[in-house]
Amino acid sequence: MAKMLIFGMGYAAGRLADRLGARGWDVAGTTRDGRGDSIAFTDTSAVLGALRSATHILSSVPPVDGADPVLARYGEAIALAPATWVGYLSSTGVYGDTGGAWVDESAPVKGRRPDRNTADAAWAALRGDARVFRLPGIYGPGRSILDRVGEGRAHRIALPGQVFSRIHVDDIAGGVIASFGGPAGLYNLADDEPCHQNRLVEWGCAMLAAPLPPLRTLDEADLSPAARAFYAENRRVANGKAKRLLGWTPRYPSFREGLAACR
Repeated sequence: MAKMLIFGMGYAAGRLADRLGARGWDVAGTTRDGRGDSIAFTDTSAVLGALRSATHILSSVPPVDGADPVLARYGEAIALAPATWVGYLSSTGVYGDTGGAWVDESAPVKGRRPDRNTADAAWAALRGDARVFRLPGIYGPGRSILDRVGEGRAHRIALPGQVFSRIHVDDIAGGVIASFGGPAGLYNLADDEPCHQNRLVEWGCAMLAAPLPPLRTLDEADLSPAARAFYAENRRVANGKAKRLLGWTPRYPSFREGLAACR
């Protein structure tokens, strides 16, 4: 039986676990506190036991306090584990700001977070069978512009020419699964239609028959530091390599199909 061990059973990893479970996989996952059926991340004995029996290993845990906690605690064990597939959910933030230009996997890593850049490179170099999936903004049921519009938290920001890529959570799962039969390496998983965030807000408002929020500057919008950081980078993410080498095609090629599936 195929057995997947997932470090960090969060939003995207949880959707993948559901897909694999429906296919008859044995899926185990870690969380900070070992809630439910998960393994506590700090339960070294249980984690090492799961590593010894896993055929596939995935980490969705981002760097914390400047370091990758999974590699820091279990990197050596993962490198020596008998699994035949290892994956890591990284971020297209490693590309940094490109002024709206397209980036593929050959683009230089120059993101503003050194810890994220280092983790991305470390996972790629950990084993010869490693797949690193670079992800843009993730959305899906319960975590989309529809929720922010409905809660009155959506913003329209006056930044002409600003472009973002995004990915529906189920297309992340689809890309990971497609990679089981494909070569190791770096892969961007993004939809086919990068666009300004304002287009999503306007589309979401139309879907919900909600009024448009006012168009404001970044300063007028009084965004959180995390939200302001979102607007500090401008790029289009190319997904051709995953299509060519993995045979992957996004089920939701644009925000229109993806948001329709979130209702």
